[in-house]
Amino acid sequence: MSETMSTNEEKKLPLDGRRAIPPNNSNDEENEVPEMEAFGVIPRGFNPRDYLRVEDIYMFKEPHEINKQEHHTDKYYNPKLIVRRGQPFQIQIYFNRPYKPETDQFWLEYLMGRYPQQNKGTYIPILVGNVLKPGQWGAKIIHRENNSIRLSIMSSTTCIIGKFRLYVAVLTPFGILRTRRNSATDTYILFNPWCQLDAVYLDDEKEREEYVLNDVGIVFHGNVEEIKSRSWSYGQFEENVLDACLFLMDKAELELSGRGNPIKICRVASAVINSRDDNGVIAGSWNNTYDYGVAPSAWTGSVDILLEYYSSKQPVRYGQCWVFAGVFNTFLRCLGIPARLITNYSSAHDNNANLRLDFFLDDEGKVDTRLTKDSVWNYHCWNEAWMTRPDLPVGFGGWQVVDGTPQETSDGMYRCGPASVQAIKHGHVCFQFDAPFVYAEVNSDIFYTKMEKNGTQVVESIDTTHIGQLIVTKEVGGDRMMDITAEYKFREGSDEERLALETAVMYGVKKQSIQDTTYQPQTDVEMDFQAQKAVLGNDFKVTVTFRNKSRNSYTATTYLSGNIVFYTGVTKSEFKKHSFSAKLEPSSSSSFDIVIKSSEYMSDLLEQASFHFFVTARINETGKILAVQKATVLEIPTLRIKTKGELVAGKEMSVIVEFTNPLKQTLENVTLRLEGPGVLRTIKKQFGRIPMNSTLTWEVKCIPMRPGLRKLIASLSCDALRHVYGELNVQIQKP
Repeated sequence: MSETMSTNEEKKLPLDGRRAIPPNNSNDEENEVPEMEAFGVIPRGFNPRDYLRVEDIYMFKEPHEINKQEHHTDKYYNPKLIVRRGQPFQIQIYFNRPYKPETDQFWLEYLMGRYPQQNKGTYIPILVGNVLKPGQWGAKIIHRENNSIRLSIMSSTTCIIGKFRLYVAVLTPFGILRTRRNSATDTYILFNPWCQLDAVYLDDEKEREEYVLNDVGIVFHGNVEEIKSRSWSYGQFEENVLDACLFLMDKAELELSGRGNPIKICRVASAVINSRDDNGVIAGSWNNTYDYGVAPSAWTGSVDILLEYYSSKQPVRYGQCWVFAGVFNTFLRCLGIPARLITNYSSAHDNNANLRLDFFLDDEGKVDTRLTKDSVWNYHCWNEAWMTRPDLPVGFGGWQVVDGTPQETSDGMYRCGPASVQAIKHGHVCFQFDAPFVYAEVNSDIFYTKMEKNGTQVVESIDTTHIGQLIVTKEVGGDRMMDITAEYKFREGSDEERLALETAVMYGVKKQSIQDTTYQPQTDVEMDFQAQKAVLGNDFKVTVTFRNKSRNSYTATTYLSGNIVFYTGVTKSEFKKHSFSAKLEPSSSSSFDIVIKSSEYMSDLLEQASFHFFVTARINETGKILAVQKATVLEIPTLRIKTKGELVAGKEMSVIVEFTNPLKQTLENVTLRLEGPGVLRTIKKQFGRIPMNSTLTWEVKCIPMRPGLRKLIASLSCDALRHVYGELNVQIQKP
């Protein structure tokens, strides 16, 4: 008795006084659909076999067949049907006898989730009609032959994104007969940048090929003086990646009914990409110790990260900004939202959106690290996603900033965006989401402020051009860099720039006016410095140059402070202090060299080989202070990749990775990774040690699956040396 009791109770929904049914936010869960839904008491002689019955459904789901070809989904390594919304697709239904439209009645049902409801878009019944209306659900017969009919089905342009279950229902006098649950007929529906009525419509075919269909990209890093680049494998078409991306929306508990809206999807995804406050995909680590995980610089792409998260359901360790951005880009492109990865050089990490970063100087003019809390990231990566913004006034659609790196909370969670790039450029930062934060990242000024003994602050120097100097992304159809700074800001010093700033201030971006502080700049002497390009492990020099434009002679007491920094601009240690007195003759320029020895920096070096130099000079005759800061990055050795054998799809080939250790020390516990979408899945190999000047060679055999131009990407990682990459374009021939 007790057993039957408990099973009955299980079938009942949990009682909740607030909602009739529980929230429907899992694409994975299902409800049971009856094969026979009776209208009442069924008469004794009723035999369902007497009526029209579905024997089989053919989905045209192979990569070479019409659906995947026309919907640009033929690259997905997934056996099920994948189509894009708002565009017709075909299926063929085989009945037990010829279909008679006069007497037979059948319809299709698409269901999603555990509690399908028609008004929520999770239960979609489709009657067969004579015409298909653009942008609306419908079906019509386009071919009849013997016992089969072929249907053309149109999905709505606002349809939910995800995996639907398909049933065919037939009407009989005594009830509805349905097909059995068959996962082979499941249909994935994605965003459609090719469809004019879709919110993510992009009108340029070359841009669609780049921003939706390209499965490799380039991450620009380093700093503005020495831009470095590396390839990243997005792998949005690889096996199980689509399911992993749908799982992220389940993890974020986004209601199924909201999943047709790219704005909502981007907002929840920017939170779930990082593990802060929701156990999301990647755990960030910026402290140079990566125990029990993978160093951020060692990843070569997104696939390993997404698949590990999909199977373990635990945050993957570790990431930094380009890893968050790389995985976010995979997620967006996989679902069909056009996306690109952006790098902002000299990015302000401002704690209170006041457009001002404060660097405090002590009496001697050196930066006081105790008081200085703000930092400038050498670079910061985020993403842009393309969509209309019906929630904003006209003109703010197009590229939207979304950022998965956890920096600040927004509405109580670590997330950022979508923020309209157009709104940021024009200073309209009142429009959601998080525009003031992004505006500050690209527009802040640096204030060098001296604390006097009596507690007053004197502003010694203001640098208005350092932050957001260069904003870039990969060009369409090539590997070069495209400068998109002009999409975020007007020319420095132009009237439009001033107007955009006034607009931003009017809408609540805090900016202290110069009048609040005492500030008289030193105008007749200019100072700058240049760091020589240097290879890791070598000495290099820093040259400080003064230009005295006045007719007076001056002497300048000059301090150089060299710091080893994380790429976020946070100092780990000061490795070089140097002061000298410079004599400045009237109307002339003079230069001073300071040598930096490798022995001074090698022991403390961090993985991005980044230095940060502050040079401050006090003009003794006037008491004025000049200050300049710059980041510099060492050249890191690269991996060499070559291939052996024929490069033909389906035939075995070899990939050879070589690396020569240039350091004056032995490298220990070295990890190599190699991957190439369509050529080989990620392979890892550990090497115990590589003595100085010796060369390591690693040969991998693989069978490339897809013809065309593919990219091989490799990385090397060990405690003493990180950010070592190599890449090679390979043309795989058709068999």
